[in-house]
Amino acid sequence: MATAILLVGCGKMGRALLEGWLATGTAATDVHIVEPGSVDQEGLPAGIGLHQNIDGLPENYSPDVVVFAVKPQIMGEVAPAYKRFAGNADTVFLSIAAGRTIGFFEGALGSDAAIVRAMPNTPAAIRRGITVLCANSHVGEDAKKICATLLDAVGETAWVAEESLLDAVTAVSGSGPAYIFLLSEAMAAAGIKVGLPADIAERLARATVAGAGELLRQSSDSAGKLRQNVTSPGGTTEAALSVLMAGDGLIPLMEKAIKAATDRSRELAG
Repeated sequence: MATAILLVGCGKMGRALLEGWLATGTAATDVHIVEPGSVDQEGLPAGIGLHQNIDGLPENYSPDVVVFAVKPQIMGEVAPAYKRFAGNADTVFLSIAAGRTIGFFEGALGSDAAIVRAMPNTPAAIRRGITVLCANSHVGEDAKKICATLLDAVGETAWVAEESLLDAVTAVSGSGPAYIFLLSEAMAAAGIKVGLPADIAERLARATVAGAGELLRQSSDSAGKLRQNVTSPGGTTEAALSVLMAGDGLIPLMEKAIKAATDRSRELAG
């Protein structure tokens, strides 16, 4: 079924979403974009409506979903203009702005607006992201399906019933890619310290992180099982893991990191 999509903001994440929609069969004519800045039109099919502000939209235009993909810092200026669509019972508002709560959008759009808050992550740019969604009580099942379908176009989706859980989601998956990039950096740096040329160390670390991640994605085994499968008693992997899994090793360090990110997410949503 055709879905009329209004994309507000076409930066990196907005563009990733748009490309995912088009790749999975959304017609260009079903999409309108409002972007005050310039939109890179390279690769975009004809038929997409491009507008610098809401006033440029067609008269009597009524979207099925309004996707907010502008920076959280300017959402307070942007969102209220779209209150005019909240009177349409068939319109759902989907936000991917970190830290902007459902309560914020109810304040900007009206307490009766159907609102879905989503937390994607940056691998959405290559359609390998994961997004967790949470809806207010005005969002019906059909609207939930629309939102999930739009975000399935850039990876996996999951729902939570309690909005407070999105702080932990932000800490694990939203910020998580940075932890993996740091792991690759740390492995390369350690490889250099034990004598590897920098270019080889960086290549080994990058390929190992990427390959192990793909193996984890494709395997039905748990991460723990996969770890055990490559750990021979008395071998090199066991020697390294004895350090990483020590009482002051990676696990408690990661717990502290996730808690710090969760706490900060709560502060920002404050």
